[in-house]
Amino acid sequence: MDWTVYIIRCDDETLYTGVTTDLERRFNEHGGRPRGARYFLGRKPLKIVFAESGHTRSSACKREAAIKKLSRKQKLSLVHNTEE
Repeated sequence: MDWTVYIIRCDDETLYTGVTTDLERRFNEHGGRPRGARYFLGRKPLKIVFAESGHTRSSACKREAAIKKLSRKQKLSLVHNTEE
């Protein structure tokens, strides 16, 4: 199965990182409970700003963990580099 690592920009300008097999479905789940992440209680997901597909579940989770360890500045640089 093809897994995707993604970053969502929220209405409070924070960044949320996650993994999924269906990016559109997962984004929609985040916008409305009950299947969305608790992180989005009080926040609104605005836009997927980064997506990296082609992972196995294991590699996606490892990549997610690596991204979550980055500073905000490093995450923004990652997002900016993929938008070009």
